[in-house]
Amino acid sequence: MPVSEYIEQFTTALKESLNAATFVKVSLGNYKGEEETLKQILVRKVVIKREDKLAFTYRYKTRDLVKNYVIDEAIDLIAGCLENGFKIATLFTTEKDLILEELNNGKVVLREGQASSKETPSASHDKEKIRLIKPDLKSYLTELKITDADGKVFKNAQDKFRQINHYIEILSSLIKELPEGTIKKVADMGSGKGYLTFALYDYLHSVLKLETEVVGVEYRLDMVDLCNQVAAKSAFTQLNFVQGTIEDYNADDVNLLIALHACDTATDDAIFKGIKANAELIVVAPCCHKQIRREIEQHKVKNDVSFLTKYGIFLERQAEMVTDGIRALILEYFGYKTKVFEFISDAHTPKNVLVVGVKKAESLKTKAESERQAEILRKIKASKKYFGIGYHHLERLLEL
Repeated sequence: MPVSEYIEQFTTALKESLNAATFVKVSLGNYKGEEETLKQILVRKVVIKREDKLAFTYRYKTRDLVKNYVIDEAIDLIAGCLENGFKIATLFTTEKDLILEELNNGKVVLREGQASSKETPSASHDKEKIRLIKPDLKSYLTELKITDADGKVFKNAQDKFRQINHYIEILSSLIKELPEGTIKKVADMGSGKGYLTFALYDYLHSVLKLETEVVGVEYRLDMVDLCNQVAAKSAFTQLNFVQGTIEDYNADDVNLLIALHACDTATDDAIFKGIKANAELIVVAPCCHKQIRREIEQHKVKNDVSFLTKYGIFLERQAEMVTDGIRALILEYFGYKTKVFEFISDAHTPKNVLVVGVKKAESLKTKAESERQAEILRKIKASKKYFGIGYHHLERLLEL
């Protein structure tokens, strides 16, 4: 029987498996064609914009290339591959495996084997991400207009839902650095509509099984009332929202202090509260770094970066880095291990710097510790002089 007839039998079986929903995948191998470094092609079914397609993963020696084709085009392409260089093809279905092979002597065989897989794989174009906060059966997500009553995330809330999970992933890794049972009370300063506050409470109670008290502090009374109503409906008995400012809130018993998007020196107020409370974990995402920018503009010191800061946008970015850099130094002075990295937020504030302080074990007031603190103060003083900064608000709050 000619090779073309074997190939036709193979592609017919492929079509039948797709129609019968028994298709698992196709593997093309033992390539002897002209394309250098190509080793194998793997084919799987995907659904893209509600249309069935076959995704081809071309495996080269040093890279993979993925291309998607409509079904009929993909089947013709597989037939072409078998005619031009690929000496073996395996069709995997839930009923059987079908192997087409051209042997070294030129003989072609088509044989069946037992099914390697009894289940069809997901046809999702992207592998589903494992999320710490799942949308199903979360009444607070429904109340906050993130999901419908069936737990399906609204299309216009996809970015917010991703932001929520990214935020919880970050906090999860930070909390795991602390001794077990450390987080007994959380204060979320400037909690707004509470999306992230609710998600954190859910994670702490539902996933970590902690009995942690969580308080959202928000100046807008309408937001406070809304969030308390949602908390009550969700039976989140240890979640409470209070009306007030960061500056006025008593955070003395807080273990984890959070302030996301607290404007300008309000971030300093939050860090100050956390340090004074000796909080084990301080997490802030600052914005609107106006205080230090005004200082830099007022004194107009000439330095090595003046050629950049003569442009407003560069000056703004410089002020952001200097402000948060000094904040990190001050946290280190008070015994925190600091981290600064990017926090992916929502569409309105797409990227933010997250400044994190993790409390280290209490240090004895040794000579080495005193020298470490003195060196940090020298760095702060030198930075202020270099950029023409009269004072940093956090430094003034802590009377350094």
